[in-house]
Parts: sequence; structure tokens; C-alpha cells
Amino acid sequence: MDAVLKDMPNRIYLDNAATSFPKPECVYAAMDDYNRRLGAAAGRGAYRSAAEASDIVRRCRRNLATLFNAEGPDRFAFAFNGTDALNLALHGALKPGDHVVTTAVEHNSMLRPLRVLADRGVEVTVVDCDEAGRVSPDAVREALRLETRLIAVTHASNVTGAIQPVAEIADIAKSAGALMLLDAAQTAGHLPIDLRSLPVDLLATSGHKGLLGPLGTGVLYVRPGLDEQLETVRQGGTGTISEDDRQPTTMPTRFEAGNMNMVGIAGLEASTRWILDAGVGQLRRHEQELTLRLLTGLREIPQVRTFGPAAVDERIGVVSLVAEGWPPHELAAVLDAEFGIEVRAGLHCAPRIHERLGISKTGGTLRISPGPFTTTDEINACLEALGRLSSG
Repeated sequence: MDAVLKDMPNRIYLDNAATSFPKPECVYAAMDDYNRRLGAAAGRGAYRSAAEASDIVRRCRRNLATLFNAEGPDRFAFAFNGTDALNLALHGALKPGDHVVTTAVEHNSMLRPLRVLADRGVEVTVVDCDEAGRVSPDAVREALRLETRLIAVTHASNVTGAIQPVAEIADIAKSAGALMLLDAAQTAGHLPIDLRSLPVDLLATSGHKGLLGPLGTGVLYVRPGLDEQLETVRQGGTGTISEDDRQPTTMPTRFEAGNMNMVGIAGLEASTRWILDAGVGQLRRHEQELTLRLLTGLREIPQVRTFGPAAVDERIGVVSLVAEGWPPHELAAVLDAEFGIEVRAGLHCAPRIHERLGISKTGGTLRISPGPFTTTDEINACLEALGRLSSG
């Protein structure tokens, strides 16, 4: 494969689990058009450019409702990122005395808000996972209590790629009378998600990963009937019901205080439209092909150990590894410096699963995550580089 590396461009981006790059061209065009031509706030005026900005917001909500097969566009409130959306859900749903069940697979965007809430009197039970990063529904069921208010679970691990049995867990939550919060940061845009058949109450996701939008965007879905059961984390102007000094009680303005990130939403509207045109199923097949090639090639390198399910239909396109004799950060630095290959190294903001895998004190893992625009040649170049470094 020597010719592969020789012919590759100077930059091979394989850190799409952190943020997707590149974006579809329509995303750049939409953001540039908003900045240069519109520039008005949504919902803050009746003049033409303000009305067009409001229409961008409406179209983006419609795209999201179609993409997730939700009950309607107004079920989606915009947040500043996936972490912000999780905070809106967690702080809105939980109060002292409540009990929440979560898992060892979670990202710090879930674990840290829960730690703050635990310090304020919320009881938190963390369910363990297996060595592939999978959580057992039975373990979740056994962790339930009479006072369990919420089950909060990531859809897929950002370390091992393991897809969780969220439909079964959501059924458990429903049977127990608890709410179900799904962190879809690693699956939105990667996996088909049907909110009419998947009984989750809350879904939080970033806009800049699999949804292919810009940084600074996030989304919170709230099931119908739950609006007023969630306390608001922040309050302020919404451009609606301005005569009332109380925060609106209905979606989506209940959770959208202050001006929106309009340039980000313009990009997210374009990216979600692009995903709908491309088809999540087709994007998923491309991801699986690249993941299979990556896993197959890594198994041929004796010094490399990978984590997560062996079958690509049980995982997303996230592949973590350790290489004998190479601290992950050092290996990532050399891949970048010598081969122009950009990957992530470390604990990936998910410390508990690294503890479970026994590698939290050795620097975590090197993580490779392809995206919609990643090519087989780029995966081959990454495999060749890792082969050279591991054998050298």
C-alpha cells in the first residue's frame, strides 16, 4: 500500500466522532448566505429579512421532525450543543429526592451534570457494561427503585462504538413509570431513529457530529405532554407573549431563551436537508463498509488491540485501539506529523468505560472515526501508517 500514502493529500481527517468534517457544501453556502445577506434575528421583527430568518428556523425544525419521525416540528428546541441539550433535560427533569439510572458508558456531558445533581440530593445509580461497552437491559431493570424518575442512556458508546439496546431499556422505563432520556450525539444522522416507535421521552443531540451541522448547535426533543413537567434552566426573551414576564410554558419556546444561533441553525437546516436527500440508510451503509475495512485491517496488525463489538451492525463507525509500545497521545501526534492523519487520543471524555476496560491509567485509546466523505483510500492509508509504526 506504499502508493496509497504517497498519493494521499496532506490531511486525512478521521475524528468525526468529535465533530464532522468536511461538511456538505450546502452547509457552508447557507451559513455564508445568512451572514452576508440576512443577518437578522428570528422572531424579533416583521420585516422581510427577519421573516426569512424565522422561516429558516421553521424549516430546520421540520427537517428534524422528518428525520426522526417525530410528532411535529415544535417538539424540537434548539440548544447550544449536545451537552447543553442534556443539561436542559437533566436539570429540568430531576429534583432532590429523585433517583436516576445511568451507565458506565456515558460521556462527561451526562456524568458531570448528574454529579452536580447528586451533590444537590438526586440519587444516581451507574449500571456497568461488558467489555464491548454494552449495557444489559436486565441490569438497568434491577437498578430501578420506586423513586426512579429517569433512565439516562447514551445510544452508542463514543469509545467502543457499541450500540445500546435502547428500545428494550425504553420499554423498561415506560413499564416503571420513569422517563427515558437518550443521548443521541453519536447516532443522530448515523442510525435511523424513529421517535414514534422508540418510546423515549427526551432525546438530546449535538448538531455538529452526525447531523453534519456547525459547532455551536444542539437539539432537545421533548415528548408531547411532558413540556410543563420539565423546569426551565434559563429564562428570557423569546419574541412571543412579550406582555408576560413568565417563561412560555409550551414547546419549543419554553427552552429557547434569548436570540438563537441563527448562523448555526442556517447551517443545520442545510445539513439536515442534505441528510434527508442522501438517506440515513445509505450513509449507514457507507459507514459500515469503512468500519469493516478498518476492523479487518487492524486485526492484521499483531501489535494492535481493538475494542467493541466485532460485528459492524452492532456498532457505529467509532474504532478505538491501543498499540503495543505506543502511548495513545504519542501515536496520534506521530500520525499527524508524519502522515497528516488526524485522529483522537485519550479518554474521550468517557472515564468510566476506560476504567472498565482497564486502560484509564495508560492514556486511554486512539480513536478512529470516519464520516460520510471519508474514502476507502483514506482508511487504507491510515492502516498502512499504523502498520508501519507498529512494526517499527
